[in-house]
Amino acid sequence: MRPGGPVRPVAVSHRRVLAIALPMTVAHLTTPLLGIVDTAVIGRLGDAALLGGVALGAVVFDFLFWGFGFLRMATVGLSAQALGRGDGVEQRAVLSRALLVAAACGAALVVCQLPIRAAALALAGASPAVDAAVQDYFDVRIWAAPFTLANYVVAGWLTGIGRTGHALALQIVISLLNMGLTVALVLGLDWGVAGSAAGTLVAEIAGAVAGLLVCARMSGFSPRVSRAVLLDRQALGASFVLNRDIMIRTAALMLAFSFFAAQGARAGDVTLAANALLNNMVMLAAFFLDGFATAAEQICGQAVGARNRGAFLRGLRLSLLWGFGFALVASLAYLTLGPLAIDLMTTSSEVRTAARAFLALAALLPVVGVFAYAFDGIYIGALWSRDMRNLMLAALAVYFLAWWGLRPLGNAGLWLALLAFLTARGALQAARLPALMARTFPDLPRRAELPTSP
Repeated sequence: MRPGGPVRPVAVSHRRVLAIALPMTVAHLTTPLLGIVDTAVIGRLGDAALLGGVALGAVVFDFLFWGFGFLRMATVGLSAQALGRGDGVEQRAVLSRALLVAAACGAALVVCQLPIRAAALALAGASPAVDAAVQDYFDVRIWAAPFTLANYVVAGWLTGIGRTGHALALQIVISLLNMGLTVALVLGLDWGVAGSAAGTLVAEIAGAVAGLLVCARMSGFSPRVSRAVLLDRQALGASFVLNRDIMIRTAALMLAFSFFAAQGARAGDVTLAANALLNNMVMLAAFFLDGFATAAEQICGQAVGARNRGAFLRGLRLSLLWGFGFALVASLAYLTLGPLAIDLMTTSSEVRTAARAFLALAALLPVVGVFAYAFDGIYIGALWSRDMRNLMLAALAVYFLAWWGLRPLGNAGLWLALLAFLTARGALQAARLPALMARTFPDLPRRAELPTSP
């Protein structure tokens, strides 16, 4: 936050939190829906190797692109703060700088596609037939990388300036186009796995073009950002540090969940299947918690830019309130309806028994994790990236120590360690919050804020 300047009003209300959270939740839910459609379409071809190739290829790209999530998150925080300051030039500059980074990262992925593909196939260890299908899928979809990353930036920028409805509309357009093209290319033109990847490629390109047009319209088709502003060394340096910290934080998070999956696999096929099934169940709640975290990103980021401590606190409280309320309902639903869901998802009696044994622990994830999700959003909006990175690494250490100490409990110990990880993330960020607020609002008396909307 830039020092000095007036305290600007920021509207914060229950309605606004929901107006941001619900559209972003729907946008998040379109991602697994695409995977379901791709799987269903390829499954119609009746070839298990092709089905496995598409599924594995999709996982490869999910993992690959997840590491670039900083493009969306950093853009939300930077654009929200510029909005709070009323700085239209910086809003456009944030978008332009992020698009340059996305283009560079996307181009690097395309240039390095051969070693990336080789590493992915080596790690997968699948059959030759599945490897061939993965290669067909990868060789087409990798060209979508610059456009996919540009769409991350566009979604982040629109969210940061409070246009979540536009971000949702673009995501729906991309998803519907992807689905339609996949059906046409795979079943209509018999392009097989390559058709599925081509559908995604064209949809991402169309989405990027449409997104840029929407952003231009939101900017009033203003003149381009000057070279001096775009390449401002201080702004570029701050953006680099922010992106670096978020990337490290994301890598630590990916390591935690990859470790969980690997330990489940070592416990045997039944345990692995049970853990995967329970993870799929609780993932639905995670999408909603992500939506409320996005609301915290936008509102708290705008409040920091506006130097409005009261709006920041109200945004924090409402995001936590709605997130915890939903998490509580989700946990109760998993406890009561979980056994039925398990029976619907698998016919294996062994997997059903194992999943039921750990259902109670899995059901605690939303309630325990809501604070980690919400504070991540708050920290990103406030651009407290260094502290978020350090606290994530500290929580990761807690996770590994908890797992080490709980190993005698087997898979139950693994689930307890995951709960300890989520608890540590939320608790550490909550403990650090007062000091960060004092640093962010140093010259504002506790009761000097402008009133916010009810």
